[in-house]
Amino acid sequence: MGYSFDLPSTIAVFPLPRAVLLPRSRLPLHIFEPRYLAMIEDVMKTPERLVGMIQPNGSDRLHTIGCAGRLTQFSETEDGRYMITLSGISRFRILSEHSGFEPYRKFDVTWDGFEQDRRAVDKDTTFDRDAFFKLLERYLEGRGLSTDWETLREAEDELLINSLSMLLDFEPEDKQALLEAPSLMTRRETLVTLIEYSLRGGQEQGPIQ
Repeated sequence: MGYSFDLPSTIAVFPLPRAVLLPRSRLPLHIFEPRYLAMIEDVMKTPERLVGMIQPNGSDRLHTIGCAGRLTQFSETEDGRYMITLSGISRFRILSEHSGFEPYRKFDVTWDGFEQDRRAVDKDTTFDRDAFFKLLERYLEGRGLSTDWETLREAEDELLINSLSMLLDFEPEDKQALLEAPSLMTRRETLVTLIEYSLRGGQEQGPIQ
């Protein structure tokens, strides 16, 4: 996947629990805190327009791996809030916090080890879609949720697995495991394990280890 920009060594990060962005996926966000309004305004002035989504890991720490998204849609409400969409570009690993005067956090990051994110669509040659959809149907019905099954069935494997990994309501640690999966096959296997665990009532006992 080619870009008209180089991936920068320093990016602004948006810590948000349970909010995971994955490569080639889209994440809509509602921005209203003043420090993050300032962040979006600064990001829009850069050629890359990248925001690093990352989950908190405790009260003041962050997980080391997140995913950067390019700001591809933007609108402002009458009361000054921003409605944006990030399109996932690549995962990153934080190195050190970048000191500055901005009200939001910036980090020096490395993109090494996530080259696949910036290549062609990932494939999962062992994916049994029929079995997966039966499992997903049980999961959604058990929670009284509905979905557009026709659209889901038409989705490519990567878009299907990544979108569900982002949307389904798992614990932050489980979301992080989905984000850090080294391949689409591993992410799909992790997703199936989480759904099966939830169907057995595991969510009341805490996330899987």
